Amino acid sequence: MSSTLNFGLLLRAQGWGQEMPPHRRIYLLRLGVLIVLGVVFIKYKSKSSSPPEEDIVYAGKMEAGWFWGKDDTNKKEDNKEPPQEPVVEMTVKKDPIKKKSEKKDFIQMKLVHLDLKGAAPRITYFEQLFPLLSKLGANGLLIEYEDMFPFSGELEVLKSAYAYSEADIEKILELAKMNKLEVVPLVQTFGHMEYVLKHEKFTGLREVERYPNSLNPHHTESLPLVKSILTQVLEKHPTCNWIHIGADEVYHLGEGQDSKAWLNDNQGNLGKMFVTFVKGVVGFLHEHFPEKEQLMWDDMLRKLKVDVIQASGIATHVSPVLWIYNSAFSSDLAESHISKYQEIGFKSIWFASAFKGASGVDKLLTPINMHAKNHIQWKQIIDTMPSKFPKIRYAGIALTGWQRYDHYSVLCELLPVGIPSLAVCLQILQRGEFNEEAKKEITSMLGFNTINVETNICEGNGAFPGSDIYNMVQKIHNELKHNVRELTDGNDLIRGWFSPYHRKHKFGNPHKMETFSAKLTKIHEDWENLIQALRTQLESIYFPDTVEEWMEENVNPHFDLVRGMAKDFQDILPLYAKPKDAPKL
Repeated sequence: MSSTLNFGLLLRAQGWGQEMPPHRRIYLLRLGVLIVLGVVFIKYKSKSSSPPEEDIVYAGKMEAGWFWGKDDTNKKEDNKEPPQEPVVEMTVKKDPIKKKSEKKDFIQMKLVHLDLKGAAPRITYFEQLFPLLSKLGANGLLIEYEDMFPFSGELEVLKSAYAYSEADIEKILELAKMNKLEVVPLVQTFGHMEYVLKHEKFTGLREVERYPNSLNPHHTESLPLVKSILTQVLEKHPTCNWIHIGADEVYHLGEGQDSKAWLNDNQGNLGKMFVTFVKGVVGFLHEHFPEKEQLMWDDMLRKLKVDVIQASGIATHVSPVLWIYNSAFSSDLAESHISKYQEIGFKSIWFASAFKGASGVDKLLTPINMHAKNHIQWKQIIDTMPSKFPKIRYAGIALTGWQRYDHYSVLCELLPVGIPSLAVCLQILQRGEFNEEAKKEITSMLGFNTINVETNICEGNGAFPGSDIYNMVQKIHNELKHNVRELTDGNDLIRGWFSPYHRKHKFGNPHKMETFSAKLTKIHEDWENLIQALRTQLESIYFPDTVEEWMEENVNPHFDLVRGMAKDFQDILPLYAKPKDAPKL
């Protein structure tokens, strides 16, 4: 309105309405139109450029961008493929002051450890398992290939007879991606190198000649060997965002002749020896695979002084994985380690719990209650991390599922046997406890009627990948030894008329033998049927070497006695009480 009034005054000032030449009137008219259009344009621009109250952003992308450390100055990160989170539209008020605090909502990883140095499953089992893991709440896999990796060239000798092919590795990665599971390869680089150092080709690289556990960090070929192993694994995992370099339990470090000489020249500083070799591994990865974030087990670091670790510079490029598997570990002790790593300057920290394989070197069944308590304590520590340790970021937890304690030890609980425990542990990490709501969800998901954590009893047949193996292993654990002892030690007739001596010399009284015939026959047939069914299920999931090892360790020592008794019974009964064999002179 004011612009119209001003225009009118201008016209009057120029003598509008009085006699003037026509060209003068046309000139003033054009000038007025231009002024009006200019005012309108200025108001429009002012309105369109004012800051809005709200912007639409995508929550999934915002969180992933923070977690993976992407920014405009680091273009190498653009090739990463973080786990796909649901894309949810949400409105966030523009507030530059609060922007930093919003970045704390990074993705926390829950990695399920697949220990393939024992009982490595066939790829067809992963096709069934990975969807369940994702459904249970996992978003990643920590895969320890060891001798199951398809090494080539100079490293081909490391492969087991049943190692995965390159196509198998591609299939594993494809299945993981389909189920939104981030794959983190675990490659041992210092300790637990048995699968490498057992071969004659590499025995010269042992720290102590007679032990295959650890590398000699001073040998000129040790670091090149580790670089070669890492390179082959990472080249087959081009999109992975992390690499775990192991470095735990470096037994006998400092005991070799080269190490003793080094210690003499370095004031006996064993810690410096350890971090010097680790620095070589970490530095190689940072230089050649800078887009990969690095993890390492922390147990060796716990023993070292703060200044020794700081001086090495490894805290810039690797994150410690603090592992404790006990059911009742000290929170104060765990927090003392976290405090130490924060002081050293590590940017982030991971934790490691256990859902199986940490309760006994030859266990058949997984004690769910033990692992549940372990995860309750970890969950409490995780929840207090931001307030207690603001300078070190909690990044995730690996739920370890050890299949062997080392390359040479026997098999412990098979993976299908540990799945109920894994399900309970993942629920605890999500909820902080295994309450009735969690129990209802998991029993439905796994096909049980109920789960009693305290008594380690899952009622019902189950309906998850490998549930048949779970049930049959339960029966073998609970009943096989008992039935055999009952047959051999608990029956007077068998002890008196069918002893090892009778069977060795092939003689017996048919009258007495017939009295326990039905019992022996039933036990033999029932267990033979179950064991054959178990073998069929094992063969559908595992390679032949695993099936034979598990049966020889856990079934044959007990059931071979029953098989032998059944065979001897069939041989001796038709002899009609013939005299025993005469001793050979």
